[in-house]
Parts: sequence; structure tokens; C-alpha cells
Amino acid sequence: MKTYAVGGAVRDELLGLPVTDRDWVVVGATPQEMLERGFVAVGRDFPVFLHPQTHEEYALARTERKTAPGYAGFAFHAAPGVTLEEDLVRRDLTINAMAKDETGAIIDPHGGRADLAARLLRHVSPAFAEDPVRILRVARLAARFADFSVAAETMELMRGMVAAGEVDALVSERVWQELARGLMEAKPSRMFEVLRECGALLRLLPELDALWGVPQRADYHPEVDTGVHVMMVIDMSARLEGALPARFAALMHDLGKGRTPADILPRHYGHEAKSVALLEEICERLRVPTDCRDVGRLAARFHGDIHRVAELRPETKLTVLERCDALRRPERFEMILLACEADYRGRLGWEERDYVQARFWRAALAAVRAVDAGAIARETAARAAAAKDEAKPDPQAIARNIGIARVAALRELKAADR
Repeated sequence: MKTYAVGGAVRDELLGLPVTDRDWVVVGATPQEMLERGFVAVGRDFPVFLHPQTHEEYALARTERKTAPGYAGFAFHAAPGVTLEEDLVRRDLTINAMAKDETGAIIDPHGGRADLAARLLRHVSPAFAEDPVRILRVARLAARFADFSVAAETMELMRGMVAAGEVDALVSERVWQELARGLMEAKPSRMFEVLRECGALLRLLPELDALWGVPQRADYHPEVDTGVHVMMVIDMSARLEGALPARFAALMHDLGKGRTPADILPRHYGHEAKSVALLEEICERLRVPTDCRDVGRLAARFHGDIHRVAELRPETKLTVLERCDALRRPERFEMILLACEADYRGRLGWEERDYVQARFWRAALAAVRAVDAGAIARETAARAAAAKDEAKPDPQAIARNIGIARVAALRELKAADR
């Protein structure tokens, strides 16, 4: 029985990066032997165990063979006679197919160290083509390691997988899981560029793929191309350290521009409502979590208004704040503002501009929240009781008076800004 560290932990250690998760392969053991040593079985499809002290994953060395389309169509074989080399050859990329033994020696049968030095993402064997999830993983690693390129032969293999319909067999939850992880990487645009290059983006997110080649007004968008702009926006959302809902909103905010009639380009009248409709379709298809859906929907609908805060009437500002539920959910409103800042600064030559609009909106929210709604409700109820000799408050009158006070507060704020 021999134990080896494998996969990303070995890769990251060789790159000089911090190692947060370690995976282990055990050669020459049976499931019963693992249980007798105190390991806890957790694998559903093949023998995987948790270490009794560290709780790290230990998998028995295994081989696999394709039995059906899609990422789940595999049969696995784990036995004491399966070698480390047989286990490593089934892995996706050469940089993930290295192992380290108990003495610290690196086992590298597929040239992973050379590919690390060459900054190359290259598949281990033709078996790569049997699992469509690997396309998503390669794209995600491209987002994490932005200076790595995808080997030409690997890109060609991925294109063939897309053409063969393998990507169409992916389940929505797995697609979302990988997309979400990619959005949280240092340069998320690389994920979508790789997916687009191999044709997978057209199959998975055709609404997003449609944005490349769609022009915008150069005075507002020096980069012109909408697809290029959206990639700049999601990279800016990463630079601003946005949470996942904010980054998802940055990705989705301009989807409607792909549906703009050609005769009005490069203008995009009403693209906000179209973006919301397309976003809803994507969220339903991929089963996107509610927090991402909500922030994405509100950013898509109101990013134009949020950019134009200085031009809005106090009544319109209050409507935006209320529609965004900013008074009850200020932390969510902050994510919307971050997505809008990423949109504003995700333009060629605008990257270092100050997004003063965010400060204006925070000041507006503070002014509205400073209005004592409870006092207004009590005063309204008291006046109604005095006039009608009854104590029952009128909810509509209370809401109207609170709204009047909030608009007045915003009007005072605007006057002070002048």
C-alpha cells in the first residue's frame, strides 16, 4: 500500500502557489483495508475515503472506460493491482497528471513539469474526449492561469467534442458549477474566450455568444464590440473583488444588445428589458441560484439609470432605490453598484476613471433611510383619527406621505450637491 499526493496540489506546489486542498491516491489497497485503518467511505461511484484526522480525500487507484454519452457515462475499476501510472493516464491535463510520493519525489509520466514551464494546458490522452466537463475545466484553468495557453491539439480535440454533441449532454447544475468557479478566477474573460474558441459557448450560452460583432457607439464604448466590452466588464468585476452575484450580473447586463435590430445599430434602445428577459431564460436553464439571478436582473434593468444618476429627478431616484429594494437590502444594492462600476470602467481607456455615481447613490440611499418612516406613520394616523374620529390608519396615506418625505430628502440632497 503506497500513498501519493496527486493533481492540483502537486501542480500548485511546483508553481510556488499556496496549496489549500490536497487529494491522494492509494495504490495496492482494498476498500476493507482503508476502513480498517479508520478511513470513512464517501465515494458513490468509486472508492473514495476521508482521512480520520485530516479529512482529506484518499481515492483508490482506478481505471475507467466510457459506457454512455455525457460526463456520467463511465464504468470504474479500482483494485490493488491498478498502478499509479494507470490512474494518472485517465486525468485531464498533463499539469494535473503528476504525483508526489512520500519521499517528495515527483512522478511525471506525461510531461506535466515541461508544460508548466511552457505555460501550456495540454490533454494527457485521447480519453480526454470522453468527458465533456473537461472542456469547462480547461476553460476555468485558463481563467485561473491567465498566462497559460491551450495547446493546439487540445483545442482541436475540444472542437471535435463540441461537434460530436458531447457538450449537449452536460447537466445544467454541472455547467453552472464550473461557470461560477470560472467567474471567481483572476481573469474570468479567459474562460469564455476558450469556450468561444472551441464552439462550446454557442452551445451553452448562445445569448452571450451572440454579442461578439455587435457594435456600440464609439463615444461611449471605445472598444466598440459588445462581446469585447462584456469580457472587459467581468475582468473589471474581478479586479474590484466582486462577489459571485456581482460578477454574474456583470456577465449578463448587456445580453439584450444581441437582439438589437440591425437598422438602429450602433444604438441599443430598450436593451435593458431584453437583457432581463434573456437573463431569466439562462437562469431557468442553468438553475442559477436566486441571489445571482436577483442581482443580475436588477443590474440589467437599472444599470443605465444608475449611470445617469446626476440626470435623474428625485422621484426617479427613489423609484430605482425602491425597485432595487435598497432600503431593506443595502448589501445587495452594493453588489448592483459594483456590477455597474465594472460596466462603466470595463471600456477601452476608461479603466482608471472614478465611478462617482456609486458615491451619489450611497448618499441618496443614506438620505432616504434617514427619513423616519415610523414617525410619519404615527403622525398620519393621528391626523386621520382627529379628522374622522377614528384610530384606524390609512396604509395608502401613510405610504404616500413617506414617499413625499423621501423625495424631499433627495431634493435637498441634490440642492446641496449643487
